[in-house]
Amino acid sequence: MSTTPRVSSAIPGEPPHFGSVLAHQPAIAERFFALYGAFWGSDVLSARVKEVARMRNARVTECGFCRQVRFDKAVAEGLGEDVVDDITDGYETSARLSDTEKAALRFTDALIHDPDLLTGDARAALARHLTPEQIAELGLGVTLFLALAKALITMGLEPQAMDRTVLPTPVPLDRAA
Repeated sequence: MSTTPRVSSAIPGEPPHFGSVLAHQPAIAERFFALYGAFWGSDVLSARVKEVARMRNARVTECGFCRQVRFDKAVAEGLGEDVVDDITDGYETSARLSDTEKAALRFTDALIHDPDLLTGDARAALARHLTPEQIAELGLGVTLFLALAKALITMGLEPQAMDRTVLPTPVPLDRAA
C-alpha cells in the first residue's frame, strides 16, 4: 500500500489526509460525512456488528488506517482485540464471534468478493439473525467501508505507521459538537 499522497491538501499548510483532500470538494465531503455519521448514528444494527464488518473489510482491503482504528461505541459494546483477532479467514469457527456476527461477516465477504458466497446456509443464517432493515444498513455500511478504504489506499493517504487508536464513533452532523 502506498503512503505517498497522490492528491494535495486543499488546506494551506496542512499535509494531505482524508479530510484535507476532501476539502477540495467541500459540498460533497459534507454529504459524505453526513451519510457516514448517519450510518454510525443509527441503532438499527449494533455498533459492534458494524465494527466487526468494518474490521473484515480492513483485513480484506489491507487498509492500514482502517486496521488500526477502533470506534469507541463498539469497544464499549465488548469488541475487544481478542474478537478482532478472530476476524480472519476461518472466522466461522471462532468461539468469540456470535452467530449474528458470523452471518454479518459472510454477508460482508459476499459484498466484497462475490454475491454467490451468500447462498444456501449463509443466506438462511443471515435471514435468521438479521432483519431486512439490519441487512440494508449493513449493506450500506460495507459499501461505505470498502469505498473509504479504497480511497485512502488509492490516494496514498495511509499512514506510514500507526498505533492502534480508539476514536469517537462518527455521529450525524446534527449531533456533532
